[in-house]
Amino acid sequence: MMDVQTCIRTRRSVRKFTSEPVSRALLEQVVELAAYAPSWKNTQISRYIAIESPKEQELIAKEYCLPSANNPAIIQNAPLLVAQTFIKNRCGFERDGSYTTDREEGWQYYDCGIAAQTFCLAAHALGLGTVIMGVFDRKRLQEYLQIPEDQELMALIAVGHPDPTPLTAPKRKDVQTLLSYR
Repeated sequence: MMDVQTCIRTRRSVRKFTSEPVSRALLEQVVELAAYAPSWKNTQISRYIAIESPKEQELIAKEYCLPSANNPAIIQNAPLLVAQTFIKNRCGFERDGSYTTDREEGWQYYDCGIAAQTFCLAAHALGLGTVIMGVFDRKRLQEYLQIPEDQELMALIAVGHPDPTPLTAPKRKDVQTLLSYR
């Protein structure tokens, strides 16, 4: 496995994949590593649904994504689509159901982002490519996927062996732009 700095610096949003399938064993390794993502009071609210069927992926691309977006083509090209969901009303809440911070239920989205990025870094370290997608008809897709009432659909993640065409890193802001001291 690669070191963490290399993993962070070389991970890209992959939108083109080879036709090689992603084995269940490899996906399970990715999810096992993603489980180490930090979360509010260790609530570990993220869940993953693997959609392996090309016919189901095509249906999702055509029926639940905006046709003008890139997502339909990405989903149809990926050998695997993962739907990330989360357990509602746990992250950012006290045991009595009250909000812990003024961000109210928003903290659960923050934890989902951490989990999704950890998933993608783990996948990259294991030789897979990923891209996180959020442009889709969430409510309708959630119903189609039969997401349990206590969960909410957060994101779709296309997963596969990346097309061998190298991806160049977009320009990054320098430290002086990103960091300030007080």
